[in-house]
Parts: sequence; structure tokens; C-alpha cells
Amino acid sequence: MLRFVLSAARPGSNLLGQQFSQVFLKSKLNLTVVRNYARGPVRTRVPVQEHQLRQPFLKDKLMAKPSANAYSMGKGAAAGAAAVGLGALCYYGVGLGKHTSIADNSIMWPQYVKDRIQSTYAFFGGSCLLTAATAAAVFRSPRILSLASRGGFLWSIASLALVIGSGAVARSIEYHPGLGTKHLAWAVHCVILGAVIAPLCFIGGPILSRAALYTGGIAGGLSTIAACAPSDKFLYMGGPLAVGLGFVFASSLASMWLPPTTALGVGLASISLYGGLVLFSGFLLYDTQRMVRKAEVHPQYSYTPFDPINASMSIYLDVLNIFIRIATVLSGGQRR
Repeated sequence: MLRFVLSAARPGSNLLGQQFSQVFLKSKLNLTVVRNYARGPVRTRVPVQEHQLRQPFLKDKLMAKPSANAYSMGKGAAAGAAAVGLGALCYYGVGLGKHTSIADNSIMWPQYVKDRIQSTYAFFGGSCLLTAATAAAVFRSPRILSLASRGGFLWSIASLALVIGSGAVARSIEYHPGLGTKHLAWAVHCVILGAVIAPLCFIGGPILSRAALYTGGIAGGLSTIAACAPSDKFLYMGGPLAVGLGFVFASSLASMWLPPTTALGVGLASISLYGGLVLFSGFLLYDTQRMVRKAEVHPQYSYTPFDPINASMSIYLDVLNIFIRIATVLSGGQRR
């Protein structure tokens, strides 16, 4: 019986297997379509460059191209300092200060103190005139102008050493009333400064006239603040100003190697330009009050007389640095 059942089931099972195999063969062509559909669309990968995989280093950021608003921070600092100066001028000019100012003390000054201050500003005016005349004369002489306009690191260091050396020699000589060695050294120092800044004449007369006008306004406003403020208000700024001077000087030297086409170069140039403008404005306040204090406390009869040339040289260098930076800013705006 069992054999009969098994023999009866074989034909049917073979027929079923043959039918399944035929269906499988017919649908074999459709399996590729199903497999591709299950896998989804083919995705192509975009090749990634090597510089896109790594993060930019600090060197890459510093040496990258400067942005369009690279000088915005320097301009903002200068504008903020101008706003503070204008507010101080209004505050002390109205007489809201509680302590006595230089203007208040000037009523009780003896005549020799007034003569000292007048002599100081007379030498200051003479320094400005002598420097301007020398710069104009050098600009009209092609040979001397080509020598003064010579670029390069060595020439910049040599001219800087010449200016500093002549100023140190002029300061070291003892002052005596009347014409003497001190006056000659002072005149030579002013002539050297005029020759060094002679290339500024390439900017043009209108821009230099505007720069001189703006410089006169800034110097007059700061001198008024120094006169109306308490007599020792800005005498405590010597330490911070010295630190700022070293920072600006280092930025000016570094900008000789780094061109302004990089972010770091533009940053250093902004510090040297706008930072120097704010710095020397502070120096003008400090040197003005220091000059007045020396004129007040120096004895009338002394072995070493009061030196108005040394007192004027500090104020003169402050104003000259302000003028150079204002002329540079105006020339940049004219080019834009």
C-alpha cells in the first residue's frame, strides 16, 4: 500500500516541479529589474579636493586675501577716540571739571613762565615752517628727491637712524639764549625730517592742504583740552603711551616685510595708521601738560636754564606724526 502511494505521488510531484522551473526560467529576466529597483538609483560621488578635507590653519587665515572692510576696526577706533575727545572738549571747556586747570593757573603765572611757553610755541612754529620749506625744496630737486624716495629695508632703517640720531644730538646739547650750537642742531634735525617726508608731496597739494588744515584743528582741539583739563590729568599717561608706542613701532617695522595684500599685512598697516593716529593724539595731550609743568616748576635762576627747544621738539613730533597719518588716510580715500 505504501509503495502504491509513493508511486502514485511521483508523477504529480514531477509535473509540479517542471511547472515551477518553467515559471522560474520565464521570470529570470525580471529578477535583474527587481534587484536594481531594490538597490535604488546609482549615486555618483563628487571628487573632494585635498584642501577641502583639512581645516584652514592660522597661517592660511593670516596670509589670505584681506576683506573689503579690513580697515573698519581701525576706523572705528579713530572715530571712537574722536568722539571721546569731543566730549572731553565740551566737558572741560564748559568748566565742569572740579580741579584747577592750566587756564585757571595761568592767571597767577609770573612773566617768566609766560615767556617760556611763548618761546616753546615759537620754536614749534619754526620747526613746522623749516620742515615744510625743506620738503618743498627737496621735492623740486630730482636728484635729492630720488635719494629720499629710495625704497628698501636698509634705506628705511638708515633714514630712521638718521632722524633719531639728529634728534638725540639736538636734545643732548645744553640750551643757551641766543644763537648757538643748540639752534644749529635743531635746524639740522628739522631739515632732515623735511627731506624724509618730502615724498609725501606726490600726494598732491589739495590733499596736503586738507591734511594740514585737519591737523591744525586736531592740534588746536587737543591743546585746548590739555589747557582746560586739570593740570595733571594727562601726566599719568606716560606708561601706557610708551607701551602703545612700542606696539605701533613694531607694527610699522613688520609692515615693511608683509605686503598689504594679506590679512596680516592689512592688520599691521591699520594698527600703524589708525592706532598711531590715536596714540600720538594722546602724546600731544601728555607733552603739552608736561611742557607747562616744566615751565612752572623750573627755577627762574638756575645753572641750567629752561630749554624751550627740547620742549617744542616733543610737541612738534606729535603733530608731525598726526599730519603724516591724516595725509595717508586722505590719499587712500582719494584713490578709492
